[in-house]
Amino acid sequence: MAASQDWEAEERKDHRDYILEPLSLPESPGGISAEDESPSVPCLFCEEYFPVSEQNQILKHMIIEHKLVIADVKLIADFRRYLLYWKKRFTEQPIVDFCCIIRTNSEAALEDQDNYFLLCDALPEDREVREKLQQQRLKEILEQQQQERYDADFHGICMFCDRPFLGNRSVLLNHMANDHAFNIGLPDNIVHCKEFLNVLQKKLDSFQCLYCEKTFRDKNKLKDHMRKKQHRRINAKNQEYDRFYIINYLEFGKSWEQVQSEDDRELFHNQEEDWSDWEEHPVCAVCLFCEKQTDTTEKLYVHMEEAHGFNLLKIKSEHDLNFYQQVKLVNFIRRQIHQCQCYKCEKKFQLKKELIHHLEDSTHIAVLPDRSVWDQPQYYFPTYENDTLLCTLSDNEDELTAEKLRENIPVISEDVSNIEALKQSSVLNQLLREELNNIET
Repeated sequence: MAASQDWEAEERKDHRDYILEPLSLPESPGGISAEDESPSVPCLFCEEYFPVSEQNQILKHMIIEHKLVIADVKLIADFRRYLLYWKKRFTEQPIVDFCCIIRTNSEAALEDQDNYFLLCDALPEDREVREKLQQQRLKEILEQQQQERYDADFHGICMFCDRPFLGNRSVLLNHMANDHAFNIGLPDNIVHCKEFLNVLQKKLDSFQCLYCEKTFRDKNKLKDHMRKKQHRRINAKNQEYDRFYIINYLEFGKSWEQVQSEDDRELFHNQEEDWSDWEEHPVCAVCLFCEKQTDTTEKLYVHMEEAHGFNLLKIKSEHDLNFYQQVKLVNFIRRQIHQCQCYKCEKKFQLKKELIHHLEDSTHIAVLPDRSVWDQPQYYFPTYENDTLLCTLSDNEDELTAEKLRENIPVISEDVSNIEALKQSSVLNQLLREELNNIET
């Protein structure tokens, strides 16, 4: 019997259409408006319904009665809409078109074997459903957060001094943080703030510590405990609070702990591919005198020489400029051009176009002022923050090496293994003896 079922399943797989139809997730998935209005969740195969809060019960029911397992349920943003979607799809196509088959007791006799169906995001359609539900939930949460952020009618009472607050939620949260050292996070990182505060208030009313979650006999015992133990904060490991923080809605399939613990260095685990991607991006360096952009510095140097008569490489060679001097020169010229002032004769103009004509006609464009004018510390700072030309300036390694050799004169220390012999033979000791002899004579 099991063998014939498997053969029929394979037959259906061979004849099915592998191209999935476009997905849509309307407010009422599958057009089941009556079910969508109900606060309960339906079974995918029968007429059983379960309250939304009893998610484990419906999962247990589908495993026992229908042999269906749904993988990674905790990563499903809207479990009810997820079930409504698949309830409709299972009426359109056989379940074997969507689910993997898990055979238990495979080594036993056929009558003792069981086939379970696994619905998971390995199926592209299932993953797309999950991602769409995640995006929809994120959109709704961000809209809710935006509404709370600008809500000026929020009213609440401080959990510690019973002082009432009216206005924006940030007033109450900042009060508890500053006056009572109780900080649940920045207001802009929190959503469903009023519900969050009600949950915390109920715990305090039942004399439960918000951090260690230990229960006490009365309010005074609880206050003393929280003050002495510095437990005026919530337990971040308690998943009950996750829905009140925006970070838990941002990335599909990840909690706040996973997001915060990620190491940026993981982005560079394959350095060869990453660096090749960097090399493919165009440079987009901008001319010093006009709006011309090129994808390489070589093309830019050719443009500036042919169009404006400015040869940066020649100037660098003639003036023996190192890398940092080139940086200062470029920033100096950028600033002078921005201020519509000739950097040679310091004549000012109303328009940038007039300045460029002056520089080219008077040949001032190729003549630098005295080095003391532009070789100044303030020109270490870019005139334009996004000046790509600064990042592509060439550096003369031979010059830097020679400069280091001139500056870093090697010093060889004396052998101090025999300190007494060193004292007798040292140059200073000899000079001292000679000076003493001169004095005596």
